[in-house]
Amino acid sequence: MILPNKFVNSLFDRIFVYFVYTLYLVIIYFTFFAEVTFWDEFKSRFNFIAVDYLIYTYEVVKNIQESYPLPILIGGIVLIIGLTIFATKKGYFFYNTFHNKPKTSQKVGVFVFNLLLAIGSLFLLNNDSSSTSENRYNNEISKAGIFSFFSAFRNNHLKYDEHYKSIPIEDAFAVMKSELQDSKTVFDQQFKNPIRRTILASNPSQAEQKPNVIFVLMESMSASFLQEQFNGKSITPNLNDIANNSIYFSNMYANGTRTVRGMEAVTLSIPPTPGNSIVKRVDNQNLYTISNVFKAKGYHNMFFYGGDGYFDNMNAFYGGNGFDIYDRGRGSVLSDKINTNRFNINDNEVTFENAWGIADDDIYRKVIKVADEKYKTKQPFFAFVMSTSNHKPYTYEDGKIDIPSGTGRPGAVKYADYAIGDLIAKAKTKPWFSNTVFVFIADHCASSAGKDAIDVKNHHIPAFIYNLKSHANENVTKEVSQIDIFPTLFSLFNWKYTSQFYGKDIFDPQYKSRSFVGTYIKLGMKKGEDVSILSDQKKINQYKWINKNLIDTKVDPIFERSIISNYQTADYLFSNHLLNEK
Repeated sequence: MILPNKFVNSLFDRIFVYFVYTLYLVIIYFTFFAEVTFWDEFKSRFNFIAVDYLIYTYEVVKNIQESYPLPILIGGIVLIIGLTIFATKKGYFFYNTFHNKPKTSQKVGVFVFNLLLAIGSLFLLNNDSSSTSENRYNNEISKAGIFSFFSAFRNNHLKYDEHYKSIPIEDAFAVMKSELQDSKTVFDQQFKNPIRRTILASNPSQAEQKPNVIFVLMESMSASFLQEQFNGKSITPNLNDIANNSIYFSNMYANGTRTVRGMEAVTLSIPPTPGNSIVKRVDNQNLYTISNVFKAKGYHNMFFYGGDGYFDNMNAFYGGNGFDIYDRGRGSVLSDKINTNRFNINDNEVTFENAWGIADDDIYRKVIKVADEKYKTKQPFFAFVMSTSNHKPYTYEDGKIDIPSGTGRPGAVKYADYAIGDLIAKAKTKPWFSNTVFVFIADHCASSAGKDAIDVKNHHIPAFIYNLKSHANENVTKEVSQIDIFPTLFSLFNWKYTSQFYGKDIFDPQYKSRSFVGTYIKLGMKKGEDVSILSDQKKINQYKWINKNLIDTKVDPIFERSIISNYQTADYLFSNHLLNEK
């Protein structure tokens, strides 16, 4: 179609055709195997996660090397390509290609037809065409992986008003002010942000508490793991012990299915906005976050991550929002516009490392070392720690636990639990322990995707507030959201502070249970067994969550206004720069 007829069946023609054909086979077969491994991890065709991974080649390539037998996989792909080419030649697949000499008009006609077909597909086809079943797995399997990848690339950010059902913004904020009102909330009209308000102290007659806070965002720690066993033994003995000696939130739900969603939830205390997490978006510095509250109380804020914080834009987000950075720098450089201090975790501080970062007990050892230094300054500190070990390839230092490294999720969970136990044991020997509160909460569940568009049970996570003397043993069974953890903690400290958070103090007598459960596109809200889900194309559905299944039901107009108001205002505030500090 491209070459003049005089070149047909020439050596150049044959080399060119077989080169393009081989390249096509490489793409097809490589994509097939890549999709199999992607499905194994995310239970999905290529989506926005695959697009994100194009940026973070070090972590992704190293993770693949550590998780899969690459020589066998690559050798298999090469063998299959060779067999396909051999069968093609034996079957005279290209006979007409090398012997027919079509007229120029025929070539032009075929070229124009294919060009129009390609262009038309961009406008006429979309991934939503596959969503014909209530079973998410069926919808995902019906998609084309390569098309899904480019579809995700084109739709990396979704504007709420263009894609989701909305109401007048003034009405939405009126709903939110009503939902956020409780016994300690005072709204002030002087603020540009309509939900910015003052939260009064829980007990004004008593002094504020200012303990140190070590906050651990646990990678992929599903609530179900606390009941699981391996070889007859619990895989979370330390977390189970903490649960019996802390405020244990046994009915908490995660905002999303990725780490950056968990970070967004706890740091900004906000429902998940459609598209990318705010952690990964532009213009996400100088926002009003939990760091502002801690800073106003005289705390030194620090963010710890065992990998390079360039991954998922963590350093830019936390460094740009009031945290000093401690990470395993691999040469990435922060923008000069980000005013922070960055400290490297050195080789001599590392005993084990994989694709995602240093082992959990290494990062906790670093936290304790820095805590020792901060204790000497007599300034309270807030340490935000992101763990990494409970992640494929599930590797850790041998001899730590009774499950061999690299053998699967149970071992990674038990190692993560071991490291938490070791953190507590070492901290107990320190003079600052008695005045330090530990908070443990999962970022999201492991393997969060399920057969439903939003699989509610795969948002159920554990959370604990440990070593708070006034609440040494309390199991909170009411439904709570990931975004409630810090507003609740601030209330337990008896703090008066400025808030523009969507999270609430779950111990307030006026607290009404609800949680947010979202994906990249689907935006869900749960109130008991009632679940409402906003979808793009301005759709809304409501369900009953019964026996861990979603059953269709009639949309309740009050619930509809509530879910729309929460998500619409959250997106509006960020898009209009009203989440900023001032």
